[in-house]
Amino acid sequence: LSRMDHISDVTIEPCRESQYIRPYRLHYVQNGVEKFWDLIQSHDSVAVLIFNTSRKTFVAVKQFRPALYARMCLQSVQRERTGLPSIEDARFDQPGAAGISYELCAGIIDRDCEPIEIARAEVLEECGYDVPLGNVRLVSAHHGNVGTSGNRGHLYYAEVDDSMKKTGGGGVVEEGEMIDVIEVPLDEAKAFIYDETKPTTSGLMFAFMWFFDNIVAK
Repeated sequence: LSRMDHISDVTIEPCRESQYIRPYRLHYVQNGVEKFWDLIQSHDSVAVLIFNTSRKTFVAVKQFRPALYARMCLQSVQRERTGLPSIEDARFDQPGAAGISYELCAGIIDRDCEPIEIARAEVLEECGYDVPLGNVRLVSAHHGNVGTSGNRGHLYYAEVDDSMKKTGGGGVVEEGEMIDVIEVPLDEAKAFIYDETKPTTSGLMFAFMWFFDNIVAK
């Protein structure tokens, strides 16, 4: 049985080339002072807040995030020194569960399609719902990671019901995705986002609160 938290044989190496990110240094003059900032070029993205009207639950995903895992492994090093610790000093001895994150269904914009079309496709790939495009609405477009990339994110809201469920979801296995679909009952959602034992993203927290302010309140 495959388990996303079964992580072993962790090694690191310099990232000299990537199809997803590109680091660079920006030089500029601000108010007569020469400055520079280290940045990362990355793809824009979409995320979808999914609500199942048949069961009154939010549909989200759970997956292993290497960045979160590495950050957790660095914690012990950070307690021992000041400044930014070297990743080479990290002890990759944490269990794989340390890298598990609870998130909205999401994906990067890496093809020539409208963001809403990519959002719809991600709902099917990751969560198994074939949602009509008319059921997907834009909540907000925003900029994230403004200290490093400033990439643009598009948050959508989609209502689904049990009749739209076509597959078990789980992502595209051929692309290495291993995703679990989870459901959060409406009456447990606020407690869920404040439960620090379940690492969540700020996007998921914002989306849930938007729902309470704009869907429940009406």
